[in-house]
Parts: sequence; structure tokens; C-alpha cells
Amino acid sequence: MTVIGGKKLYWGQRTYLMGIINLSTDSFSGDGNACAEVALNQAQNFVKHGATIIDVGGESTKPDATPIAMEREISLLAPAIRLLCQQVDAPICIDSYKYEVVKTCLDAGANMINDIWGLQYDIRLALLAAEYGVPIILTSNQRRNKAPENILTAIITDLQRAIETCQKAKVPDENIIIDPGIGFGKTIEQNLEILGNLKIFRTLGYPIMIGTSRKSMIGAILEQPENERLAGTAATCAIGIANGADIIRVHDVQFMSQLAKMSDAIVRRNQQ
Repeated sequence: MTVIGGKKLYWGQRTYLMGIINLSTDSFSGDGNACAEVALNQAQNFVKHGATIIDVGGESTKPDATPIAMEREISLLAPAIRLLCQQVDAPICIDSYKYEVVKTCLDAGANMINDIWGLQYDIRLALLAAEYGVPIILTSNQRRNKAPENILTAIITDLQRAIETCQKAKVPDENIIIDPGIGFGKTIEQNLEILGNLKIFRTLGYPIMIGTSRKSMIGAILEQPENERLAGTAATCAIGIANGADIIRVHDVQFMSQLAKMSDAIVRRNQQ
């Protein structure tokens, strides 16, 4: 069990949804909007339709994106997070790998950290997680180096490194969540291998999040643009839930909430 922003999440009993809010207009999915009021409406709608956590990011994470200045990222994120924390009945997660950005957003009220670099970029995020007593999501990211042939072993090794860093920083085990990092430096075949073998990451002993929503592997396989990848995303989420995902990070919350509820009825029927 993990407590996030006062809400208790009981792992293994159901699948939780993390709704994606992009404040970057360079978002790969085409849903970015740099307006705090629009973000508020989107977050409230997400919660209404089943999201447990709201994930807010200010910098595009697509492979060819140009990093934005720290000051710009803070100016996008801090006002929106402050507004969401005041008016949204859900934990707010800060999606950033930059120490100053994350600290500012935690001070603004954020309840969780989503580090797409899994402490490769700045290990001090583990110290922030410990200091503020918030959960941290550790993503295995292979973008800096070519993903090795044995991707499952490489991800486990990478996540073990990040977990050990958190433990040294005194982050409680219940505040660690892992993400194998679909799309972050992996080939299409490797992404499919990860989804098909997701249960292997259970050996690490932590809740698992997956983020497949609208990603390029779906577009490549189905030959579809970002705004037509609902069915492909649904397939990856259903398979992910069947194979052990605890959180699915999605754009289309209302649809995926129904998918998760039905998938849970099948795969978790003896765990309710």
C-alpha cells in the first residue's frame, strides 16, 4: 500500500489510472496546452471519469524534442500545479527530471515525482522524494545508450540501480514505483517483448506503471497518426494489466477507465 497525497492505493486489488496533462505545446500526442485553466478543466474531467492520479509535465518527452530552459519549465508548471492542488481531488504528480523544477513543484503542492530518467539525470530527486515524503516513479530509459539485445535483463539491472539509489537516500520502499520505460530508447520489438513479459519485473518487488498511450510503436504497427491510436493503446493497456501493471498512464481516461475495470474483473477476480 502506498499513500499519495492522503489517498491510499492498495496494490494488486485494482488498476489505477494516471491521467496525462501536457503543458508543452510540443507534445508528441498533440494534446499540449500551456494554460493552467485548461489544465484544471482537463484534470477535473479526468478525475470525474476515473483517474486516481494526475501527471503534469511541461517538457515534451518525444525522442527528438528540444529540452526547454528550467525557468520556462517552472513558469509553465508551478502555477498549474498550485491551481490543481487547490481544486482537484486527486494526487498531483510532477513529471520532470530536473531538481530545481521538481523542488519548486513539490513546494507548490505536488504529491509525487515521475522521473523519466530513473535517476540517471539527477540522483538528487531521490533526496527530494525522501525529504518531502512523496512517492517516486523510476523509469528505465535507454535513450543515452543503444538498448542492449537482452532488454529485459538490462531493464532489471537499470531499475535495481535506481532502487538502490532511493534506498540510500532513505526513500521508504512503499514510496517506490517502477516503470520499464516503453518507448524510451527501445525498438518496437523490444517494447512488445517488455509488454509480453511484464511479470518478470514483479521479481523486484515494487508496483509497476506502464505508459504506452498513443506511442509511436502503436503508430508504426497500425500505421496510424497520434490521434487515431485509441484501439492500439487499449490493447497494450489490457495486456499490461493482464501481465501485472498496477498503474496505466493514459491520455484517454474515460475510455481506459472502462477498459481497466473490465480487465480487472477478469484478471483480479480472486483478489477483490
